Amino acid sequence: MVLGLRPTSGRVHRAYIGVLRTPRALKCGFHTDGRSRISNFWIPTGGISKKAVEGEKEDANDLLVRGGFLRQAYSGVFHMLPLGLRVQEKLERLIDKHMRSVGASKVSLSSISSQELWEQSGRLKEGSEVFKFQDRKDSRFLLAPTHEEEITTLVGSLTKSYKDLPLRVYQISRKYRDEPRPRQGLLRGREFIMKDLYTFDYSVEEALKTYKSVKNAYVNLFDELKIPYLVAAADSGNMGGSLSHEFHFPSSKGEDSVISCSSCEHIYNEELADGNAHNLGPETSQSSHKPGFDTEEAHNEGSPTISNGLWTAISKDKTTLLRGWYPKFSMQDASKEPVEREVNSHAMKSIAAAADIDLDLSVENPIEQWAKQAKSNSTPFQRPKVVDLYDTQVRVYKRPPLSDLLDELNCSPDDIEYTLLDRFPGTQNGLNLVKVHDGDRCFKCADGSLKSHTAVELGHTFHLGTRYSDVLQASVMVDRSLLGNSSKDQIVPMEMGCHGIGVSRMITAVADRLADSKGLNWPRAMAPFEVIVVPAKGLEAEAEKIYDSLTSDQTAPVDAILDDRDKQMGWKLGDADLIGYPVIVVVGKGWKKQQTLEVQCRRLDNLREEVPLDQLSAFVRSLLERI
Repeated sequence: MVLGLRPTSGRVHRAYIGVLRTPRALKCGFHTDGRSRISNFWIPTGGISKKAVEGEKEDANDLLVRGGFLRQAYSGVFHMLPLGLRVQEKLERLIDKHMRSVGASKVSLSSISSQELWEQSGRLKEGSEVFKFQDRKDSRFLLAPTHEEEITTLVGSLTKSYKDLPLRVYQISRKYRDEPRPRQGLLRGREFIMKDLYTFDYSVEEALKTYKSVKNAYVNLFDELKIPYLVAAADSGNMGGSLSHEFHFPSSKGEDSVISCSSCEHIYNEELADGNAHNLGPETSQSSHKPGFDTEEAHNEGSPTISNGLWTAISKDKTTLLRGWYPKFSMQDASKEPVEREVNSHAMKSIAAAADIDLDLSVENPIEQWAKQAKSNSTPFQRPKVVDLYDTQVRVYKRPPLSDLLDELNCSPDDIEYTLLDRFPGTQNGLNLVKVHDGDRCFKCADGSLKSHTAVELGHTFHLGTRYSDVLQASVMVDRSLLGNSSKDQIVPMEMGCHGIGVSRMITAVADRLADSKGLNWPRAMAPFEVIVVPAKGLEAEAEKIYDSLTSDQTAPVDAILDDRDKQMGWKLGDADLIGYPVIVVVGKGWKKQQTLEVQCRRLDNLREEVPLDQLSAFVRSLLERI
C-alpha cells in the first residue's frame, strides 16, 4: 500500500496500484554507460557576472561561484555544489593518506559541546566567537569551533595506562565560529570544514617525537600539492603550549605576515615579534627614571634615523599610558632611499607584558582615555603613569612633551609617574618596535636579508603539553622504570598535541593562488577531474573512445570527464578554463585532418601540443605527474 492513501474500496485501491505500475517515459538525458559525463553531472556555471577587468585575475570566490563549485547561503555560510564537493573529497582523501602515515585513527565527534566543559578549560570567555544555545531543559551548549575539550574528556575516560599510548586520532568535520565579519568566501566563514588531529603521549620526550613525525607528514602533504608554501614558527595563542608551527600559502588575500630569511632557514610569523633588538652595538644599562632638566640623552645604537614617530596605547585599567618612539623613516643603506617604518603592535604588547602592563589595543584614543581616567582619579596614592619605550634607532628624550595634557589635568610633571625603557625588561637587549621591512638584516644568521610575505594560514601544529589534560583530569599510570629516579609507579597527565588543517579555506586559498585571467587552475591532487575531453560537433563517438583510452588503464587510471553538451567548441573550452581542469584534450580539427588530439595545460606555460592517440595516455600522465 502507498503510505498516505486509504482506499475506500478494492476497486479504487487497484486503480491506484495500476497508476503506480504504469511505466513513464524518462525526459532526462542520463547515460548509464559508466562514463563520467557533464550531462550526468550538475555543473551550474554562471550565477554572477564576471567582475575582473579583461586580462586580470578574478577574485577566487567569484570564480568558485561562477565555476559552479559553491553558492553562498547566508553571510559566512556556503552550500557546496557537486564540483566543490569533489574538490573537498579529494583533499580529504589526501589528508586521510598522510594521517594514516603517522598511525592516526579517524573518528567523528559531535559538533555540540558543553559550555561548562569550555568554562572548565578556561576558553569560554565574554566575547568568545562561539555559537551558544540552550536546549528546552536550559542545558547550556555550544557549536564547537574545535574539539580539544571533548577529545581530552573522551580519551581521559577510556585510557588509563601508558601502555595504551601513543594515541593519535583525527577527524574531518564541520566547525562553527560566530565570526563578527565574515569575508573572502571560505577563507573566513562562520561554518567551515577542518581536519584536527589530537595526539596523546605519556612523556614530553615521546610527545616531541610525535610532534616531529606529524610535522613531517604535513610537509609531505603540502609537497604533494606542488604549490609553494612556508613553514613558520608561530605563536600558540589561546590554544596553549610552547611549540607550534604554521603552514602558509603566500597570498594577497592573507591575514598573516610571515618573515623569511634569504640565507638561513629562519621563518616565523610576525606575531612572534617580542620587541628584542638582537643586533646591538655597545650595550648600556637599562634606564628607568623621572624626567629631569636635560633635554636628551645620547643616541641609541642602530641605523641612522631620518625622523621619529609616536605610537600610543593604554592599559586595560586605563591608568597607564604607553608611548612608543620609533623611527618613522630609517636608512637601510646609504645608497638607497629612506625606508618608511610601521610599528609592530605584537612587539609593543610583548614589551608591555614583560613590564607587567596589560595593554588594550582596541582603544582608538588612548591619550584622551588616559587623561580622562587621570583627571577622575581622586586617590593621591595612585598617580597616573606614563611608560616611554624607545626603539634602538631613536634618540632618548628625558622630557617627552606632555605639557598640553599637564595643563588640562592641572598638575606638574612630578604628579605623574614616568618610566623610561630603552632596554627589554630584565635584559640588556635594546628595543625593536617596528615591523620587518624587506631587505632588513636577519638577526639569526646576520648574512641573509629578511622578506615579509602576506600569507594564508592553512595548517597549524601545536605541542599542547598538559594544558588540557591537567584541568580535565586525563591521566595515565606510568611504570616507575620509565620515570627515572622514581621508586614507584605514578599517575601523570597525558602530553597532548593538536594539529589542524583548514580544509574548506584551503579550497579558496589554492584557487586564489593558481587562478589566472582565464579562470581556476587546480593542482592534480585537488582537481574535480584531472582531464576533460572536449569534442567538436559530430565527433562525440570518437571522443568516447578517447575517453576510454585514458580511463582504461587500471594500474594508473586518469580521472576524466567527457563534455557531451550540445554547445559550440569555443563555449565549452571557455567553460573548461573557468572550471580549471588541469588538462584539456580537444577532439577537433587535428583529429579530422591527421588523427591527432590537441592537449592543453595552462599550469605548464600554457602548453598546447598535438598528440597522436597511441601516445595520448602516456603524454597526459606525464603532464599530471608534474602538476
